[in-house]
Amino acid sequence: MKPTVAFHTLGCKLNFAETSAIGMQLKQAGFQKTDFEAGADVVVINTCSVTENANRECRLIVRRALQKNPESFIAIIGCYAQLKPEEISAIEGVDLILGATEKFNLSGYLNDFSKRKNTEIHSCTIGDSNLFTPAYSFGDRKRTFLKVQDGCNYPCTYCTIPLARGSSRSATIEDICKQVEEIAAKGSKEIVLTGVNIGDFGIYDGSTQKHVSSFYNLIQKLDSNRNIERFRISSIEPNLLTNEIIDFVSTSERFAPHFHLPLQSGSDKILRLMRRRYNSDLYKERISKIKETMPHACIGADVIVGFPGETEKDFLETYNFLNDSDVTYLHVFTYSERENTEAFNFEGVVDYSERKKRNKMLRILSEKKRQYFYRSNLGKNFIVLFEDDSHDGYMYGYTENYIKVRLPYDISLINIPVNVRLEEFDGSLFVDASVMVGGLVGFGGIIKEDLEIFLLAAIKTNLLR
Repeated sequence: MKPTVAFHTLGCKLNFAETSAIGMQLKQAGFQKTDFEAGADVVVINTCSVTENANRECRLIVRRALQKNPESFIAIIGCYAQLKPEEISAIEGVDLILGATEKFNLSGYLNDFSKRKNTEIHSCTIGDSNLFTPAYSFGDRKRTFLKVQDGCNYPCTYCTIPLARGSSRSATIEDICKQVEEIAAKGSKEIVLTGVNIGDFGIYDGSTQKHVSSFYNLIQKLDSNRNIERFRISSIEPNLLTNEIIDFVSTSERFAPHFHLPLQSGSDKILRLMRRRYNSDLYKERISKIKETMPHACIGADVIVGFPGETEKDFLETYNFLNDSDVTYLHVFTYSERENTEAFNFEGVVDYSERKKRNKMLRILSEKKRQYFYRSNLGKNFIVLFEDDSHDGYMYGYTENYIKVRLPYDISLINIPVNVRLEEFDGSLFVDASVMVGGLVGFGGIIKEDLEIFLLAAIKTNLLR
């Protein structure tokens, strides 16, 4: 029998893409992927280090894996593995730790996956991590996360990512287009472009000191691919989201009107302490530009609360800034001290109970704004790609502007662009919708038989209403 391998991924979309790529490598090496709860021969934990909680979670995942199978070979990869390999080696049961340059060579370390008496560590200085390794997720969901960029050159005072992933580097547009064709051939209809700092995408020319291609060039090229129904742009820095990118998305056939712009703070004082490359006025301009060209666009924002030096006044400045802005939802992070960052030694430490209070306030605000956005789109028509999973007889998917939609489960509508009317919001999680007759949009590679099945299902659905 083939040896089994299970994965557990912590953190961002980029980690999910890389886990999937490593999974494909191990499959080629003769491993069979299995569920994490099955007690696999090998368990790979891809870690994050953005918050202290992610580090503690790694310990819990190791314990869970060994409870399922005490003989599981435990391999730790990812950002935490690069930053603190010695700390991880103290976790009982960990057999192998691979740093940033070695994680994509995991299969080479698994010729013998018997439990180790002493943890093996294969790490590197982050300066050696200067090559781009392609990756994309596949199989876990219909949406595919495609890595187009890695690393970051921004020295934000709170962030460990440059220490964990190295300097900014990118794939070539040609290589990305080849990967998009591979993804399309596997049946995926939606691709999320991801990276650490995707707005910094481009191949750097040392002689001219410039990028020879840009993120704008990339999305222009991808928009002409008719085998993918929808592209999304993951988080992009406000100072790198140019007017030409916004204008292009507004007229694009493929790119979704959905942006995620990290804010971190609405206080210019705190933004300076964080060493962000924009102020609140520039952020406000980006939001206004998006809404002027795409009034129905969804806009997400990242926010950090409790940063050293953040007074009650500073926090309220952030709260009021967000309350008054046209953002749709927030990802709220409670600041946690990270060693080897400048902010670790800043004065003005905010009490942890106060950090939690501020986090809760912004989460409540986020939910109010999301509900307002959902309700404001009721009665309108959108395109949804439904996932092939069923909960209580329903299937779920997202509109192009990232509204979560629910319909009674119908296998003939899975992974096909469905034209729906948003009809009723349950006040919490999703919007109920109805399929519009003749509502197949963006035919892509769908064959005639699929189209006939879809139209019959659409008619049937409306007749049953």
